[in-house]
Amino acid sequence: MHKAGFVNIIGLPNVGKSTLMNALVGEKLSIITSKAQTTRHRIFGIVNGEDWQIVYSDTPGFVRNTSYKMHESMNDFVKSSFEDADILLYVVDDTYKIEEQQDLIDRAFKTEIPVLLVINKIDTLNQERLMELIGLWSSILPKAEILPVSAQEKAGTAGLFDIILNMLPESPPYFDKDALTDRPERFFVTEIIREKIFEQFKQEIPYSTEVAIETYTEEDKLVRIRALIYVLRESQKNIIIGKGGSAIKRVGTEARKDIEKFLGEKVYLELFVKVKDNWRDDDRMLKSFGYQG
Repeated sequence: MHKAGFVNIIGLPNVGKSTLMNALVGEKLSIITSKAQTTRHRIFGIVNGEDWQIVYSDTPGFVRNTSYKMHESMNDFVKSSFEDADILLYVVDDTYKIEEQQDLIDRAFKTEIPVLLVINKIDTLNQERLMELIGLWSSILPKAEILPVSAQEKAGTAGLFDIILNMLPESPPYFDKDALTDRPERFFVTEIIREKIFEQFKQEIPYSTEVAIETYTEEDKLVRIRALIYVLRESQKNIIIGKGGSAIKRVGTEARKDIEKFLGEKVYLELFVKVKDNWRDDDRMLKSFGYQG
């Protein structure tokens, strides 16, 4: 008997969904920063055993008040998670008020899919507050099983994994048993570059940028990558390039180190900045970036 299923991770921005998936998969697939809305795409992380396969799905944080078509596409990724899941991991923390989560709560309440309510970041809570949150969420989603964890500290994640494994339906594997993700290497290269932009720039700059691979050439013991960083305005281009190219050089250096770790090969990385004033609302651009089918 073989078991397999899709375990889809949902929640509001910055509650730790990506950290949780990386902890459960045992590899860094989703980029993580302290800023909200770092994750923009749906990413599969695949874990295999001899007679089971778990396909975790990390999703963007649900955007309550969408400002661009990009946000709408991000929310579509979240909504699709309710359609193809075998198990839903609804991740919450002590940051948001209940009314801020009503859209997701309503969907989780109505679904017939088993819901595991994961209270994350318990390392930041005292026991009294944790018990309050358990009681609160028990009353809101009475059918959900509630599991306190700290994804950052990997506390409670082993127990969560055991519960997921027990709940998996009987099924043949959905992917090759040696697969780690459904995404190509190029996608993760763009994500690593985006992560470095999120880490190094403040305010609106990270949210105004997108990264695309222009060329990706594999040579003997070297991968040559030319990537374009799209921004909305000329002023943002100047900030990302920095005085004498210092800022973009710093992004490139840090990105190259992580790309080399990810690929296990030497990398020659070139970064260029291009202005596209409305890419977040441009259907053609969004499709090329993978936001729309």
